[in-house]
Amino acid sequence: MAFFNEKKHGNLQAQQASSNIPKTMLYSLPMSGFFTIHHTDKSARTGEMALPHGTVKTPAFMPVGTNAAVKALSREDLLDIGFEIILSNTYHLYLRPGIEVIQAAGGLHSFMRWDRGILTDSGGFQVFSLAPFRTITSEGVTFRSHIDGSSHILTPEKIVDIQAVLNSDIQMQLDVCSPWGAGYRDAVDALETTAQWLDRAKRRWLLRREDGYAGRLFGIVQGNFYKDLRERSAALAVASDTPGVAIGGLSVGEPKDVFFEYLAFTTSLLPAEKPRYVMGIGTPEYILAAIESGVDMFDCALPTREGRNGRVFTRSGPVSLKKLDNRLDQSPIDESCACKVCRAYSRSYLRHLFKAREILCSMLASYHNLHFLHTMVKNARTAIEEGGFAAFKADFLRTYSEHDV
Repeated sequence: MAFFNEKKHGNLQAQQASSNIPKTMLYSLPMSGFFTIHHTDKSARTGEMALPHGTVKTPAFMPVGTNAAVKALSREDLLDIGFEIILSNTYHLYLRPGIEVIQAAGGLHSFMRWDRGILTDSGGFQVFSLAPFRTITSEGVTFRSHIDGSSHILTPEKIVDIQAVLNSDIQMQLDVCSPWGAGYRDAVDALETTAQWLDRAKRRWLLRREDGYAGRLFGIVQGNFYKDLRERSAALAVASDTPGVAIGGLSVGEPKDVFFEYLAFTTSLLPAEKPRYVMGIGTPEYILAAIESGVDMFDCALPTREGRNGRVFTRSGPVSLKKLDNRLDQSPIDESCACKVCRAYSRSYLRHLFKAREILCSMLASYHNLHFLHTMVKNARTAIEEGGFAAFKADFLRTYSEHDV
């Protein structure tokens, strides 16, 4: 697939000024049909997404493979756990190895030898994190690479083009994320720019579909922590009629109770028939709250990052393997866990690996953490199907604590 067929579609300026797809058509073309809801239990629901690279059962937790690899895990590990979709990052892959490298491999699936679903984040949050090394204008984002300091510009159209070459099953629009504590005017500017960029992204995405790209575009809701702005941003995102909608601007430093409040509020503004995605949540308490609110997809780098730091999930809460208490402990990480790590290795051995700085500790701990979350979400799906999600959530959190045990 070529990066973009300028001969067919004309240059960027001409395409923006007068697309061959009339603006009135943008919101009437059918974009649904790939997402099916199977069961509901109050707001919580189960379903399936039919993607170009397979079916994804929802709710679904997506491991983060920022650089086309989930840290410390092989593709065989991910398949063994049972993941049907993972996440990669457009910004990082654009900078390294470079889009031409992945294009030469035939797309991201071929490049990383992963034949299941891939969602690619636009990189908006990464660019947001680069302040003061970036400038946002109505055209796009100019920034300096965190790798070598080189200057780059990303526009909504370019982000769509890059993700089409990656051939991701789900791609995210370029958006502007405002931080916790942002003023009202800054939040308005961020949501208005995000909405304008969504309109441009959708136009480009529709043109890429003419070229044979089958991935789905998700718009993003912003609005910071102002409910009237959340309502406004959600209305704009819904009106764009993208196949799915993501809830942005959460998990950016706000208190836990504020996160829960705005998660439930924003989810209630979104259409029930489309998949909903919340970015950047990776603890049991946050994931279960998202499922309870009717969210279908979530991701976070936390499980593997914690694993690399010797911290693992258990039914009683996180455990720090480096603690002296584990030096002679021959029990597994979690007696109730059926993963290959808990079946074969003791806390004592894992603590030794961590203290000796052996890479194997990161591999085993990260595997366990992802298996733990995958199993929890799988059990949540079963609870929803049986009409008992509220009891499942309450029982899980009754024994689970966010503090180390």
